Amino acid sequence: MTPVPLLRDGTPLTLDKAVQRVDEISTLPHIALRVMEVASDENSDAVDLKEVMEGDAALSARVLRVVNSSAFATRTQITNLQQAIAYLGLKQIRNLAMTASVSELFAKDEAIGPYRRSALWRHLVSVGICSRLIAMRRKIHNFEDAFLAGLLHDIGVVLEDQHFHEAFRETIHSLDGSRTLAQTEREQLNFDHTTLGEKVAQTWGFPEIVTATIRHHHASMNYRGNDINIVRSVEVANLICTLKGIPSVGVKLVKFSQPALAGLGLTKEDIAVLANDLDNELTMNASLFQM
Repeated sequence: MTPVPLLRDGTPLTLDKAVQRVDEISTLPHIALRVMEVASDENSDAVDLKEVMEGDAALSARVLRVVNSSAFATRTQITNLQQAIAYLGLKQIRNLAMTASVSELFAKDEAIGPYRRSALWRHLVSVGICSRLIAMRRKIHNFEDAFLAGLLHDIGVVLEDQHFHEAFRETIHSLDGSRTLAQTEREQLNFDHTTLGEKVAQTWGFPEIVTATIRHHHASMNYRGNDINIVRSVEVANLICTLKGIPSVGVKLVKFSQPALAGLGLTKEDIAVLANDLDNELTMNASLFQM
């Protein structure tokens, strides 16, 4: 039987205590959380987002660099945030700002068995891009939210690696293909990346659509909210990226979800087409991987 992980004071690790520890350290920069809050507020406008982002000159510069990359094919150079927001819109600028902020969590690469932090980063961005592709193909109106949900779907894995590293190390070494990542996490940590990610996302004020996806991206059939097709898109994108050799923790543990495919009206042939088309999307958005 796996020993219960202990905190430094000797008390057993629980989900609530894990969330408290993560919140105290506040992994994501305050500016990033404000950007997400403002961009998700229906009463906010371009001026509000511009003012928030101007509080972090380095973040703004990184976003502008990507806006002027080949991915967006701007006819003239965009030199300030106001122009960038006018050209791409609040949600796409929000997505770029969040991508840049999350990338900072991967500044130091590390390997544990089959797992590499740099590979997890590639997985997160790839799932974001693929989720948006699926949402656009299925004509889901809020397809930019699909990117954000895909980008953040495995934030729980990031938090486990950062804040409960030894138990996370044991989790990775325990992956033998017979159990899912979540099952193995629960044995080693008393919770899994979906429940930890959901609770922290709620604490940090993430949009409900993102929080729901973090919780249900392995089982969208358990979600009953209005954003079911975004959750399904991320679940399918997670599958496609894993099948293409871009898994989250270096092991292909994701399985086909017939309810998600059926809910989106996708066949296995459609999955093959999407997987093929994703190559071009990843190439077009290569600048996101270097933010």
